[in-house]
Amino acid sequence: MSVADAIAPNAVAKKPLVANPDLFTSKPSLIGLSRAQMAKALHEKGVPEKQLRMRVNQLWHWLYIRGVSDFDAMTNVAKDMREMLKQHFTISRPEIVEEQISNDGTRKWLLRFPSRGAGRPVEIETVYIPEEGRGTLCISSQVGCTLTCSFCHTGTQMLVRNLTAEEILSQLLLARERLGDFPGADTPPGGFVPTGDRKVTNIVMMGMGEPLYNFEAVKTALLIATDGDGLSLSKRRVTLSTSGVVPEIYRTGEEIGVMLAISLHAVRDELRDMLVPINKKYPLKDLLDACRAYPSLSNARRITFEYVMLKDVNDSLEDAKLLVQLLKGIPAKINLIPFNPWPGTNYQCSDWATIEKFADFINAAGYASPIRTPRGRDILAACGQLKSESERMRKTERLAFEAMMIAGHGEDDD
Repeated sequence: MSVADAIAPNAVAKKPLVANPDLFTSKPSLIGLSRAQMAKALHEKGVPEKQLRMRVNQLWHWLYIRGVSDFDAMTNVAKDMREMLKQHFTISRPEIVEEQISNDGTRKWLLRFPSRGAGRPVEIETVYIPEEGRGTLCISSQVGCTLTCSFCHTGTQMLVRNLTAEEILSQLLLARERLGDFPGADTPPGGFVPTGDRKVTNIVMMGMGEPLYNFEAVKTALLIATDGDGLSLSKRRVTLSTSGVVPEIYRTGEEIGVMLAISLHAVRDELRDMLVPINKKYPLKDLLDACRAYPSLSNARRITFEYVMLKDVNDSLEDAKLLVQLLKGIPAKINLIPFNPWPGTNYQCSDWATIEKFADFINAAGYASPIRTPRGRDILAACGQLKSESERMRKTERLAFEAMMIAGHGEDDD
């Protein structure tokens, strides 16, 4: 019996923990618009041209510095202006279908967005990983994924649709709101959060989907997230993870300028073709050439290579030797990821002694190779476990999938 057969076709959707009243309206959101796009949208609703710069600066401040999600909270905006904004636009957050807090402090939100052509509202996951001195937010870029990497649970969920720039950015806004990370807000009870001025210090595009197959929306969202007059995240604290979409790696370096992570996982084309099928289109040589050409690489600005440890598949000492040879000349660090099993997988995690031996060889060759501590396993928030229930509706047919989800815990340099 397939998963689709095992789930009732008329199953009732979960009642959201926090509802979004605008989920089924057609009002456009101001979140995720560039300054120029926001000015154009306001001008089309009657805001005089001479006021546009001032109004955009006001909105930018309230949305991205103060973190408001209600126009009435914009106290220095005239009442008639606020009424116009409420009539024509929305700035509300997505619905929170579920919020889970792991024993280790990891938080996972199941979020619901409008269908936008997918047939019904769609769901994605966002994961927050707190550590001493830093808090990393793992953001999704697509509902589902097209890449079908054989060891990844997300890859078993077919692509539903791309997320918009608003939906990508809203994950950051919602997380900061829920963590009390905007001015005047209190940190919520339950779960560890780092000390310091910010609860979200780093973001990684490493959740559901391949971000470089949704390049324009990801670019817009990340440029707003790193805007110095708004959310003001340093580009060195933003990491985009890709399975190897080579043409867009060049564009990422030129047009976005954030840190880069590569889901590598194999050092021979024949094995990577199986583990990461996009390798058939962009083989290792082309991928590593794009990495070597990435702008501003240095020992302080390295590319992170993600390498999941699969028992008797890619964990031999010979694999470690080939990995060092492949990365020669690339300022890099290598995140070794103990495989997180999920229902139905045929892979097993490498033995701990094997992982340590692999790491020791890479360290001796001069590369940092931290062994990533699995986080959020008890709430299926660990690397390779993110998956939502969203399905694509083609006319009247609805496919259903398990409610399993993954998120990657990315590291980047300070």
